[in-house]
Amino acid sequence: MNISSAFIARPIATSLLMAGILLIGAAAYPLLPVAPLPQVDFPTILVTTQLPGASPEIMASSVTQPLERQFGQIPGVTQMTSSSALGNSSITVQFDLLRNIDGAAQDIQTAINAASGHCRSVADSWCVRFL
Repeated sequence: MNISSAFIARPIATSLLMAGILLIGAAAYPLLPVAPLPQVDFPTILVTTQLPGASPEIMASSVTQPLERQFGQIPGVTQMTSSSALGNSSITVQFDLLRNIDGAAQDIQTAINAASGHCRSVADSWCVRFL
């Protein structure tokens, strides 16, 4: 006699046992612990530039675009967003998760120094802040 013969001989008891196991599983499902997603902080640097009195178009073409070109050459950049307004602009640069933020800040500063040669004629008094 094998183990399945008892279940074959009693189909109603087998159905009730299956329904009971299903109900216990359905009742226990909400009680299962769910681990939340890990808190991840991507290395992000915000660069803001100021040029008092400059229109958004001048800020975008003379300050933001040269900086974006330089930032785009930095290895490990995953996302870059920018906005220009009257007299100021901001560029947010996000790096790979494994990228060291100190090394990224040095690369950003190097890119700013390289772009400042292109922006000097228009933006003599712009400042850059890291947040």
